[in-house]
Amino acid sequence: MSQAFRYVLASHGSSGPFGYGDALADQIVSAISLGSISVGERLPAEIELAGEFNVAVATLRKSLALLRDKGIVETRRGRGGGTFIVRVPFPSDEQISTYLASLSIVAYRDYGDEHTAVATGIARLACQRAHSQAISELRHAAQRLDEATTLAECSAADSRFHTQLGVASQSPRLLRASMRLQSEILALKWSPAGVAAQKSEVLADNAEIVEAVAAHDIERAERAVEANIRKTVYSLIDVKLTIESNGADQLTVE
Repeated sequence: MSQAFRYVLASHGSSGPFGYGDALADQIVSAISLGSISVGERLPAEIELAGEFNVAVATLRKSLALLRDKGIVETRRGRGGGTFIVRVPFPSDEQISTYLASLSIVAYRDYGDEHTAVATGIARLACQRAHSQAISELRHAAQRLDEATTLAECSAADSRFHTQLGVASQSPRLLRASMRLQSEILALKWSPAGVAAQKSEVLADNAEIVEAVAAHDIERAERAVEANIRKTVYSLIDVKLTIESNGADQLTVE
């Protein structure tokens, strides 16, 4: 099991906008959507995965069956078999809208506060601890977004960049916290029903973070990651206000 995939699974309950009506399925889908495990890769053995969630194998199998029905995984029998990822999921506009409606503006603000605290801590440590190889890997992670063509790929590539930044910080605890926070926000950031992030802008934001870390400029790096998060959170608050306004208008008309 990859370390990144394990970190996402460890943050039980952070399923983000995925709403399949099954907590385990939502959690696994969230981990896949963050790019912590790629298409073609095999999920851990059922007994290992069930152990991560502290559930019975039979319970896990029901969740995996749901993901098979959704075309996200497939199970292959025989030697070298197992459950494999066949599609990177991305929530529908309806799932995004439902999730956005379920959160309050206070929750968005609180999310922004926590994410900013975690991300600036990661940026500071990355500036202090990142060696040349780590910086090279961070540049490569940033470039992968440029190669993405679908919303699911863009979201996953963006997540992998911030995961790599966490790796460069050499703080497993902060990396786990970062991945939990990413699972709550990344799909909202990229979805047309959410922030509808523009790839060119995100590429520029991530490039600024890379250059700040490469220069070991703590203030610049902290400023860059905070601006990135605030931009997303403020945009989500605008979307939330629009949803509430439209709902009020419909009630008035009726």
